[in-house]
Amino acid sequence: MKVREVLLSVLVSLVSLSAYGQQRVERTLSDGWEFSRDGSEWKAVRVPHDWAIAGPFDKKWDLQTVAIEQNGEKVATEKSGRSGALPWIGEGQYRTKFSLPKKYGRVWLVFDGAMSEPMVYVNGKEVGGWAYGYNAFRLDVTPFVDPKGGANDLLVKLKNVEESSRWYPGAGIYRPVTLKIVGDVAIDEWGTAFRVSKLTENTAEAQVEVTLDGASAGGKFEVRAELVDKNEKLVAKGTLQHSVKKPGKDRQLEQSDTVLTIPIGISKAADIHPWSPEEPYLYKLKISVLKKGKLQDTKELKVGLRTVAVSKENGFQLNGVSRRIKGVCLHHDLGPLGAAVNKAAIIRQIRIMKEMGADAIRTSHNMPSQMQMEVCDSMGMMVMAESFD
Repeated sequence: MKVREVLLSVLVSLVSLSAYGQQRVERTLSDGWEFSRDGSEWKAVRVPHDWAIAGPFDKKWDLQTVAIEQNGEKVATEKSGRSGALPWIGEGQYRTKFSLPKKYGRVWLVFDGAMSEPMVYVNGKEVGGWAYGYNAFRLDVTPFVDPKGGANDLLVKLKNVEESSRWYPGAGIYRPVTLKIVGDVAIDEWGTAFRVSKLTENTAEAQVEVTLDGASAGGKFEVRAELVDKNEKLVAKGTLQHSVKKPGKDRQLEQSDTVLTIPIGISKAADIHPWSPEEPYLYKLKISVLKKGKLQDTKELKVGLRTVAVSKENGFQLNGVSRRIKGVCLHHDLGPLGAAVNKAAIIRQIRIMKEMGADAIRTSHNMPSQMQMEVCDSMGMMVMAESFD
């Protein structure tokens, strides 16, 4: 697909949704990218992308002369292969274009992961960067976009150094990039949580924690939470009225001012479907924020009803039942496909693990992709998300 066609596709999608005013618009930027190692020769790629998996193989990329003390070695010898002998070390650049509708609110770029030390530029100006290649980061690019609605140039520079990893980390923008348009007040999904406090055969109680981004202007807000089942049947709801006072000159807006907790409960036994690896039932949580009766933002999340407890008497308990975790350690790369996240490959991995009896994953040794977590939720795989090595 040509860059011009991609721009037209993005613009049509955004314009068609802009009729909803300040409500959220989200678009994954997959096509229309170009990649270069030196900034002079460019080739068309699709993001997510891993530049290192193409090779060539060469032991120089992970060559070490060391003595492994744990193996009783006294003399340093040449070692290689710890990161696949693939050319992940070095610099790379990605560029693309994106357009916006005539009317838009705030513009966010969300990177689920870029290896490594990404620096982001919009229309030739540095927006910001991120030091850690494994976790998501978000940049507000509103001040940098073309206010007249023209095409915006997006450039991402990355740098991998030898000390970055002792296994194969991949290279490049190896997880999705999302363009988000939100209004003055938006639901911060990184500050939103669904917590189940009580779960029996006859009743379920949960709390929906919602963080409002951009509420510093103050005002009265109404936040609604609705839980629907797989058949789109409403099984629970809750509403909370909340006032945010505009901070004065001598006062900073406290986090507690913009974090709301909404209690919801399911009272009918027929509507209670606990989540477990054997039956990974997911509900849809719909969150809405209104100000003076006008819808400001909406967000949908998939959630499960489950409780977790650990004690010396009962060990690990899921939904009040003790069970032994049958887990595996899983690195983020997809073998010969590289580190570029791929939903079909993740599904294949988890299906194989389920067939061999596993019910849990320890992400080795980093924060996982959002896509992997969504697949684990839907296929019934518990996860211990390891943040760092």
